[in-house]
Amino acid sequence: MLRVFRSLAPAWMPAFFCAGLLVLLQGCSLLPKGESAESETSARPVGGEKPAGAREAFSVSVKAPDTVREYLERNLEIQRYRQIGDLGAAELSRLMVAAEGNARELLGTLGYFTPRLTLELQETPDAKAPREVRITVDPGELTRVAQVQIDFSGPIAADPSAEAQREAIRKDWPLRTGQPFTQLGWDNAKSAALRSLTAKRFPTGSVALSRADIDADAGQARLHVDYRSGPAYRFGPLEVRGSERYDADAARRIARVPTGSDYDQQQLLDAQQRLASSGYYDSVFLTLDTDGSNPLWAPVIAQVREAPLQKVVLGVGFTTDSGPRLSVDHIHNRMPLLGWRAVSKLSVDRETRSLGTEWNAVPNDKGWRWFGAGQVKSETSGSYKVDSGRLRGGLGKSSDHIDYTYFLQYDAARNRGINAPPSASALSVNWGWTGRYFDDTNVPTRGHGLALELGAGYTLTGEQLPFTRIYGRWLGIVPLDWSDKGDSASAARSSRLQLRAEGGAVTAKDSAQIPSTLMFLTGGDTTVRGYGYRQIGTRRSDGQIVAGRYMTAASVEWQRPFVYRGKLTEWESAVFIDAGAVADRPSGLKTKVGVGVGARWRSPVGPVQADLAYGVDTKKFRLHLRLGFTF
Repeated sequence: MLRVFRSLAPAWMPAFFCAGLLVLLQGCSLLPKGESAESETSARPVGGEKPAGAREAFSVSVKAPDTVREYLERNLEIQRYRQIGDLGAAELSRLMVAAEGNARELLGTLGYFTPRLTLELQETPDAKAPREVRITVDPGELTRVAQVQIDFSGPIAADPSAEAQREAIRKDWPLRTGQPFTQLGWDNAKSAALRSLTAKRFPTGSVALSRADIDADAGQARLHVDYRSGPAYRFGPLEVRGSERYDADAARRIARVPTGSDYDQQQLLDAQQRLASSGYYDSVFLTLDTDGSNPLWAPVIAQVREAPLQKVVLGVGFTTDSGPRLSVDHIHNRMPLLGWRAVSKLSVDRETRSLGTEWNAVPNDKGWRWFGAGQVKSETSGSYKVDSGRLRGGLGKSSDHIDYTYFLQYDAARNRGINAPPSASALSVNWGWTGRYFDDTNVPTRGHGLALELGAGYTLTGEQLPFTRIYGRWLGIVPLDWSDKGDSASAARSSRLQLRAEGGAVTAKDSAQIPSTLMFLTGGDTTVRGYGYRQIGTRRSDGQIVAGRYMTAASVEWQRPFVYRGKLTEWESAVFIDAGAVADRPSGLKTKVGVGVGARWRSPVGPVQADLAYGVDTKKFRLHLRLGFTF
């Protein structure tokens, strides 16, 4: 027996038409004498609500292997007619005939083309329904893929530079030889390959031919797909639509569409994300114009809705480090005279009060932008309160994964309290680099991030002396049982290790008065759990804790997603060990250790982290709560 499927119709259509014809016949010729068609229609509300207190006309029982039983129970069309209270035996028999064809169609979508079906009607007066339709199914041999042929037509077929793309589509074809053939798997495989075709160079690609030859007797399926590529496209100029108050050329410099290069869907999405996150627009949608344009110079259309010129944002938050937090942000997207974007923020919590502003120019054609920032802050630092001020100005550049900064910075800090360290100020030249390589920037399941800061300057208080400052941090997330498939779903379900390392050093003469804001303290929700916020530092002879010139910290955390009944939930468990030390000399570093357990929840507003940690040095438990992921 050989069946050829060029386009498999939805499985419910044959039964639907049979059932519809049956209802029509009932309305025309099967009405009891003296009844009208209107009364028959009102008595048989197909799919409608059952009258209160009425029994079902019949029940449906499917006896089949678990691989097909639930699917049949959920999708058999005969289920819709159980609510017809006065359904006669003859009418039910006709429904059973239609149900057999419907069941065969449904089994065919699962890859069973030679099933054996038995339908029985039994009287069940003592049950919830007076009759039971019993369907016994032997699905037979599962059809498997015997051959896959993927062809290409159009410019991609003869383009030598497209050979790698053609081979990648064939290599990544998900429905491989030997695997079970199902309608869903067949449709998904065609769609996945088409997405790979249209993702690069050929955005107008389509399926020219789709054919599955089913040999039901042999249990084999031979698949043939021909993809028509359409012309190869290159990015043309960016055209901004909806721009009124902000410069369209500035949008071009922010988006950085690679004009003149081959079309790449991911590059288009990256450009869209850069515009959306710039703060100038409330919504952004980028598309390639493929309607009648020159494929080698196709315009990119940016449909935007601009953000207000000024905006005030009120915020509330809570951490166990600093308690409840209130903040007010003022955003000005085009400052007078300069035309820069300014974000000013006032923040108050239990430990810190700060007021700061940051100004950013629109990037130039190479992505570099001028920036300036200023901040005044009062915070708890070790055993003292520190009032500090900072001014910073320089150049920065942000790409998809890497941020660069070069800046000049002025720092001043005054310590308040009995026997507090002396006030200090300094001027320094700095370089910063941050690379982020996570699979998800909000809830990563694998990847790593690295940040480095290098600075050199002079102290301005007391004796003017040179100093250098080095700081680095690294975070790595490693799946422990991640399959070789490399898909994000496998990574999300696997347990994993989160490794963290952090270190810094300030080198100068012992007599140099360095602002405490340039030195180091650790401890708290994001560093060494089990200890208070910034409460691990250099301990003086009088027992007071102050910032130190050297710092090390490390953490190992085992995270395990919680799977319930085979389904991945939004919860995870964690076990961790943290360690950190601060001192004025490397030889004085004495490690403080914290151990604990925690829970993670992927909430609608971001990941929520709750940890119960035990400080080995303090011999006390401490609860740590945190919202969101940042690096």
